[in-house]
Amino acid sequence: MAPFKPDPVILIHGAWAGSFVWDRFAALLRDAGFEAVAIDLPGNGTDATPPHEVSLELYARHIVAAMHRVGRPATLIAHSGGGMVAAQAAELAPEMVARLVFVAGFMLPDGVGFADVVADILPQHPEAAGINPFLQRSADGATTVVPADAAAAIFFSDCPPEVARAAAARLAPQPEAGRAVAPRLTAARFGAVPRLYVEATEDRSVVLAAQRRMQALVPGAAVVSLATGHVPQVSAPAALLASILPFLEGKPPGESGSGS
Repeated sequence: MAPFKPDPVILIHGAWAGSFVWDRFAALLRDAGFEAVAIDLPGNGTDATPPHEVSLELYARHIVAAMHRVGRPATLIAHSGGGMVAAQAAELAPEMVARLVFVAGFMLPDGVGFADVVADILPQHPEAAGINPFLQRSADGATTVVPADAAAAIFFSDCPPEVARAAAARLAPQPEAGRAVAPRLTAARFGAVPRLYVEATEDRSVVLAAQRRMQALVPGAAVVSLATGHVPQVSAPAALLASILPFLEGKPPGESGSGS
């Protein structure tokens, strides 16, 4: 029997962030024998794409291009708002996506934005406002930024203070045209790709109630839970890898078990 060859992994960051959030996790993936590629999305501080040119379609095509460069179907692991990007990429090119992993991610139905999910649960869960009360909008409304203190407290709440401060300092302005949007998805394309949802139970940004609401709106994903804040790839990368490794190795979603 030929030795198992894992699918390559493409790592997709969320709003305001960059590929740097995956540094420690990507290193663990590579140590485990995976080809891991962390992507910087257009307009998020690493290229010259103007904010007004950013769109969910642009993000998704950027991921599809990365999959074609890899040259064979890949697993997409997406964090937070990157989940919407991964889903849209799977809709565009399902033949290139082996599986999807949402890490406290935006797993949304067709035509529904994350703001809609928050609005639905906010009366019962005021904490679902997350980072929104702290955002600072540019004069033209094209971008938002997250103050460093708020980022450390909301995004990196379970990281050592020095790690939280360093990560918060690396966040960039986020083009709103790539964030405040809704995916366009179908059951035949996105819906046919195996999915795993990683809950971050102590998340202060995409709170657990919002994560579970999205799971209910888009059924069919296997689920594992981690007792971490919003960014387990920074605060607990080894635990994150252990929780999803069976799924990455191509086992059916029902065999993925649950992490802790």
